[in-house]
Amino acid sequence: MNTGEEMPATATSSEPALRRVEVTPSRTADEFAARPEDVKIATEHVSILYGEKVAVRDVSLIVQDRSIMALIGPSGSGKSTFLRCFNRMNDLIPGASVQGKVHLDGENITDPDVSVVELRRRVGMVFQRPNPFPMSIYENVAYGPRRRGQNDRRKLDELVETSLKRAALWDEVKDDLRRKSGLALSGGQQQRLCIARVLATDPEVILMDEPASALDPVSTLRIEELMRELREAYTIVIVTHNMQQAARVSDVTAFFTMAEDRAGYLVEVGPTGRIFTRPTERLTEDYISGRFG
Repeated sequence: MNTGEEMPATATSSEPALRRVEVTPSRTADEFAARPEDVKIATEHVSILYGEKVAVRDVSLIVQDRSIMALIGPSGSGKSTFLRCFNRMNDLIPGASVQGKVHLDGENITDPDVSVVELRRRVGMVFQRPNPFPMSIYENVAYGPRRRGQNDRRKLDELVETSLKRAALWDEVKDDLRRKSGLALSGGQQQRLCIARVLATDPEVILMDEPASALDPVSTLRIEELMRELREAYTIVIVTHNMQQAARVSDVTAFFTMAEDRAGYLVEVGPTGRIFTRPTERLTEDYISGRFG
């Protein structure tokens, strides 16, 4: 992977210019110098296979603590598959295997001795489509803590309220917590409920796989605003096909594409502002400008 900062070759008059994308990262490239104490997740030569088929090949990158990393690239390039290796969700897929190392705070989470239950508490996940449980709003949020043995009513009340406030949903549902089903909420509210459910388990990392793709524009902006707020306390990794969204919310962007054998691989990773305005690799420039993908 080329990690230089040189400008890409200038397009000729017959080539379209880079698509104009508004980039509003809140942190500069200098703030993402890789200090070991700031690294939350680090992968070393990670490859993911389904049986003998390689889905993702040889990916090494770092995710800084309390930042947002966006994974972008064409469909089928392995973004979601790679995301799932951060909390070992690929373990649930028959025939799936992971090669290489995935470190969380320096610990290799691919080690068979690692508690997967505890890992998934530390690394929560929000899926593409909202998936509230068929129970009250209150019980949706309290579900995880109850599973971990928390049954103190006062503590659960505080936890539910805090989690819903962090998910920017409290004011909309506080009068219906026990009467209203999570399934009765709007799509955007359901997704924020799912985020509150993750927050209630006290995670360190939140994975989001196309969290706004099924939502209307207003709900999408609410989710984006929420992500920027949550970054102050959590590390977030998001998969998105919406490059405008990646530009708006992320600090760092990683671009994936497919090799001729259809295996996904990492082309380049860097501060979002640079990736969208001065990509190092021609493949990245072509994708951002709309020449493929």
